[in-house]
Amino acid sequence: MQNSQRTPGVAAGRFDPATIDRNFDDLHAPLDAHEARVAADRCYFCYEAPCMTACPTSIDIPLFIRQIQTADTEGSARTILSQNILGGMCARVCPTETLCEEACVRMAGDGEPVEIGRLQRFATDHLMAKGVHPFARATATGRRVAVVGAGPAGLACAHRLAMKGHEVVIFDARPKPGGLNEFGIAAYKATDDFAAREVAWLMQIGGIELRCGKALGEGLTLEGLRADFDAVFLGIGLAGVRALEVPGEDQTGVVNAVDFIAELRQSRDLTSLPVGRDVVVIGGGMTAVDAAVQSRLLGAETVTMVYRRGREKLSASVYEQDLATSKGVRIVLNAQPVAVEGDGTVSGVTFAYSEDGPEGLRLSNERFTIPADQVLKAIGQTLSGAPEGLETAGGKIAVTGPGRTSVAGVWAGGDCATGGEDLTVTAVADGRDAAEDIHASLVGDAAIAAE
Repeated sequence: MQNSQRTPGVAAGRFDPATIDRNFDDLHAPLDAHEARVAADRCYFCYEAPCMTACPTSIDIPLFIRQIQTADTEGSARTILSQNILGGMCARVCPTETLCEEACVRMAGDGEPVEIGRLQRFATDHLMAKGVHPFARATATGRRVAVVGAGPAGLACAHRLAMKGHEVVIFDARPKPGGLNEFGIAAYKATDDFAAREVAWLMQIGGIELRCGKALGEGLTLEGLRADFDAVFLGIGLAGVRALEVPGEDQTGVVNAVDFIAELRQSRDLTSLPVGRDVVVIGGGMTAVDAAVQSRLLGAETVTMVYRRGREKLSASVYEQDLATSKGVRIVLNAQPVAVEGDGTVSGVTFAYSEDGPEGLRLSNERFTIPADQVLKAIGQTLSGAPEGLETAGGKIAVTGPGRTSVAGVWAGGDCATGGEDLTVTAVADGRDAAEDIHASLVGDAAIAAE
């Protein structure tokens, strides 16, 4: 967030360091060994566990919980990580309330699911704290694979390929790896540089070279990668941000929520990070909630999150909505921005009430304006130019099966590819599954059968 994008009302130091530390402390305290054992005892260990079906990475949840119950914490972590190598981060950021925990059979009884996410964190944190990497590389295959993007999909793909014995080079446009986990989620969800520590732990598998500051289209081409490597995986995410397409959008004080969150995540002193006094966040997803909540935690006096449709269409989970309101965020529904007010510097946003009907969104003639000295846009991200020659669909790279693109030898996964749900856990599943398919294409079915 550049200085030119700050209004006079946007200032740093609204809270003292002690308050900031409390506000950005771990959202969920980790379980200790006794608490984990008690939580594990609540599991019914279902044979056909619906929680497993609800998990995009198909972790054997009853098994890993039973392993915790029997004090085999390292075994539990291995069970998790064999399916989801970023299980530690997913335990922190996954919307478990709409995935595994919502499917928990306990919900039909006492209405309280087994705390699967916190138990997963307990096991994976235990293993990482010991500095143990539970997987080893297979015999070198002599094959080299390029992975573009060091986010969840790219990291999961690279790790699985390295484990299979391939040499992997990861290219990433940013100065450090991690993608969404490092730059795009709320700071209180992954404290103590967890994203960076998890990447360093993952790299212990060996066989992976990381080259940061390398973006497609800037000296790095798909054609060149195909010539230099045996296979290519694209996990480039969605770098573009949708525009509001209303008058006044280009005024000072209107910024992208993803940039606001990225600056916050990379700041070493949050008391120096400016925030508006009156903040308006436009959007209804997880990014909008993260931006809104963190604005409040930094000291914004009023934060209003506005979404153009009804509550049933909000992509942010009910839990995230409740978190936002508990922090003092006001959520306004069925309202669409029609103008950003100001004289070069934002002073407010004018909205029209909207109605979502069979023929789409319809705006009423009734208008209202919310004062703002900072406006954060969180209305979705877009693919910032697919590499030439790749087919696209719905604004993403078109893929079939385990990430196969329209170009031979090129796979894609995560947010940039069709079929994803814009979640860390689905990106991990995409990268893992693409890696298995890449491996099969490189060594052949006979070699796989002999493994």
